[in-house]
Amino acid sequence: MNLSDRVNSIEISGIRQFYNKVRKVDGALSLTLGEPDFNVPSAIKRYMSEALDKNITHYTSNEGLLSLREKISSYLDTFKIHYDPEEICVTVGGSEGLSSVFGAIVNPNDKVLIPSPGYPAYSALTKLYGGCELQYKLKDDFSIDIENLKKLIEEEKPKAIVISYPSNPTGATLSKKNCLELYELLKDKEIFIITDEIYSGIVYEDEYNSLAQFQDLRDKIIYVSGFSKLFSMTGFRLGYVCATSKYIKGIIKYHQYNVSCAHSATQYAVAEGFDEALIESKRYVEEFKKRRDYIIERLQSMGIDTYVPGGAFYVFPCIKKYGMSSQEFCEKFLNQYKVAIVPGDAFSSGGEGFVRISYAYSMEQLKYGMDKLEKFINNHNK
Repeated sequence: MNLSDRVNSIEISGIRQFYNKVRKVDGALSLTLGEPDFNVPSAIKRYMSEALDKNITHYTSNEGLLSLREKISSYLDTFKIHYDPEEICVTVGGSEGLSSVFGAIVNPNDKVLIPSPGYPAYSALTKLYGGCELQYKLKDDFSIDIENLKKLIEEEKPKAIVISYPSNPTGATLSKKNCLELYELLKDKEIFIITDEIYSGIVYEDEYNSLAQFQDLRDKIIYVSGFSKLFSMTGFRLGYVCATSKYIKGIIKYHQYNVSCAHSATQYAVAEGFDEALIESKRYVEEFKKRRDYIIERLQSMGIDTYVPGGAFYVFPCIKKYGMSSQEFCEKFLNQYKVAIVPGDAFSSGGEGFVRISYAYSMEQLKYGMDKLEKFINNHNK
């Protein structure tokens, strides 16, 4: 007996594959994981305890607590993104949200446009549901090449496109110019637009741009986000999907048979503690910005070509001039200096020649990692 061909067609995430190598190196410092190092906001802890005291431990509706969906709706309004509570489904993290979206819309052989470099789950989910991935390359500044994308859409007639800003792995945000270009390209196309904005709460710029801000795109947009990054609660697994009624009903149907509902006590805790937690999260963002600025200054002083990210907590420097593949660069750095960063090819072929460094770590750890990287680069240049 064999597992399904679809499962056999995908691999364990390249991020996790490299992390497994890191575990074999005693005393290695890992700058690999996309997990904030801050504690869960105190308000959410307090209301989680209250939920347990009140025995809020049973099923919620499939779409989630109305009080939480109302909070999400109000929060999205601050980004000029408008969804009613009835257009929101609370999910078991952003990952389950993405899975339910892909499961609800992808038929066998449907084509899905995926950014390259991009988060590995997009490719895996496309294959798991029988679809065909089409990678669209990003420019040097990790913006979208509109002319290339236009050609792909005209030639391939994809069913869906994934837009992912702020980006994992690059930290890039969607510029106003790129956003308007995308709008003009997609507004008259019959295509689902899956916009993954899990890092929307971690941005260092005044302006936030999203295709979900265009009301006349509502019948194409499926918006995915969550609380893992914003509230530093990766282990709680709480996300959400937004879409117009005719689509969210189908997504909820898939979500229902997959997980029934998200964790009830966690939903309650976030709904009740949302406003306080949001204030606390702003301090997280201020600290992330300090770390970003430090990492960028160190990388540039080493002569490493580096794009300055506008969001998330990753930098994606180019290492092509050192004459090594991403895997070779990261393995040598790990084995010689016991510091781990992620090979860029873990994020598809478009990531080859780059490495991802997460700055979701303390300044002390980042300084140690950058000191070791500087030694590694200096020894290579001799």
